[in-house]
Amino acid sequence: MKRSNEYDVPIWRKYYLTPSEASEYTGIGIKKIYQIIHDNIGADFLTEDGAHFKIKRVKFEQFLDDVSTL
Repeated sequence: MKRSNEYDVPIWRKYYLTPSEASEYTGIGIKKIYQIIHDNIGADFLTEDGAHFKIKRVKFEQFLDDVSTL
């Protein structure tokens, strides 16, 4: 049940994405998203939230635009 102060933000408007949202947004499989995360620790498109990673959507898009292979 949602609380009345929660908002539904479209995935394409979010600043941070979870790995599963990034997978859904880009069409890249979840295992590949986790591989990209672990291969790029410290990259500017990643933020650690405790034991979890958040992906900065716009910077991740730029990263994907710049790579030739995944």
